[in-house]
Amino acid sequence: MIDLHYAPTPNGWKISIMLEELGLPYTVIPVNIRAGEQFRPEFLAISPNNRIPAIVDHAPADGGGPFSVFETGAILIYLADKTGRFLSQELRARSTVIQWVMWQMGGLGPMLGQHGHFALYAAEKIPYAIERYRDETARLYGVLDRQLGKTGAYIAGDEYSIADIACFPWTMTHKAQGFTLDDFPNIKRWYAAVRARPQVQAGLAIGKFVKEPFDEESRKNMFGARAKELSGKTEVPSS
Repeated sequence: MIDLHYAPTPNGWKISIMLEELGLPYTVIPVNIRAGEQFRPEFLAISPNNRIPAIVDHAPADGGGPFSVFETGAILIYLADKTGRFLSQELRARSTVIQWVMWQMGGLGPMLGQHGHFALYAAEKIPYAIERYRDETARLYGVLDRQLGKTGAYIAGDEYSIADIACFPWTMTHKAQGFTLDDFPNIKRWYAAVRARPQVQAGLAIGKFVKEPFDEESRKNMFGARAKELSGKTEVPSS
């Protein structure tokens, strides 16, 4: 029913976890982002921003032909609406969940991604950039910790939702990025509860990066140089 175009990254895990939680049948279509497969025309046709993941629903609710969705927040909302799970239809509860999904999309993911890039992957270590994004990461962890302290349960309230599915994979990077959850006791409680879910474990087990060198070509494909080279040269197929 669902094609999942996927690589095993925090953003990829969001959707593999969601599909496992929903129990929907899906087929994984690996996208080797180190080899630059995200720039192939057939992938750009469903994900014009050349980012994983993306899905194609072969049985959309409107009964029409296959429907593609890119951007993880949009995919989570689409799948939640398709199945009626993990996103309330009640106005206030629904809005609260979506607010926290947008917070992850606009803050937690990008800022942790930038800190990870400059602290772990950048060939040149730039102290200002590392400090800037580490401070913002710590601030966002504080925001999340206070929210979880307020709810005493999950991010948007008493019920597990797509807000938790959106945020959890990014918090999995805390050790690699030099943070300890001991400094954020509410996140630590929530993290353990989410991590223990069998569906989360199943979603995290989908695919592994091939054991290949992380060389200069991989850097170009993953960190924007390849996209810059292709800008204006590649005609993006219409979806």
